[in-house]
Amino acid sequence: MTLPNLLSYRLVLGFSMLCCSVAALASESAKPTPIIESTTSQIMAIVAEAPGYFDSDPDRFYAEIGAVLDETIDWRGFAKGVMGQYASNARYRSLDNAGREALKDQLNSFTTIMKSGLIRTYAKGLLAFSGSKFEIVDDGDIDLTAKSASITQLVYGSGDRTYTVRYQMGQSRDGSWRLRNLIVEDINLGQIYQNQFASAVKSTDGDVARVVAEWDVSANLPEDLDSE
Repeated sequence: MTLPNLLSYRLVLGFSMLCCSVAALASESAKPTPIIESTTSQIMAIVAEAPGYFDSDPDRFYAEIGAVLDETIDWRGFAKGVMGQYASNARYRSLDNAGREALKDQLNSFTTIMKSGLIRTYAKGLLAFSGSKFEIVDDGDIDLTAKSASITQLVYGSGDRTYTVRYQMGQSRDGSWRLRNLIVEDINLGQIYQNQFASAVKSTDGDVARVVAEWDVSANLPEDLDSE
């Protein structure tokens, strides 16, 4: 993939991560669309202010973005999905008590690493995002009584470039919707990271703890973004 396209995908991935957070706020009785419009305004207000302080205090920007996302993205669910079979319920049940505690610790650590890494890798790109319009195209078909939903959004970038984004949502016990995976065009973020995690475990002879400890989101940028 050429550098301009690579950067565009990174920007859209970052933009989509933030926009998805507003969809996640939808409750059983609410449609996502008005919440998307309202919360996106809040997020983009953070982005608009950031150039004035980002160079001297980038942690402030990441913290403000993280505060919005914490309420809406299922970070643990996303991290568990990336770990795949190595954090599955079946594997957990197969372990003794010590192994179960170790797996819990690994998942907790990996959740923290993924959250921090994803925010820092993709949120910064929003400072240069040139897209000015987005549109939900299928919210009328969402079954608000279901436990999962897929929301399709069009993100209009610079020129004539339009990106199709799909948010895979899961419903929490309290009825709120939270993001569990993100697909931009044909780039399935969760699946690509899961494949990379499995490959890393294999290359370390099954040392899951080592893979978790050494995981770097920026270093594990989806290969699809670096190819073509």
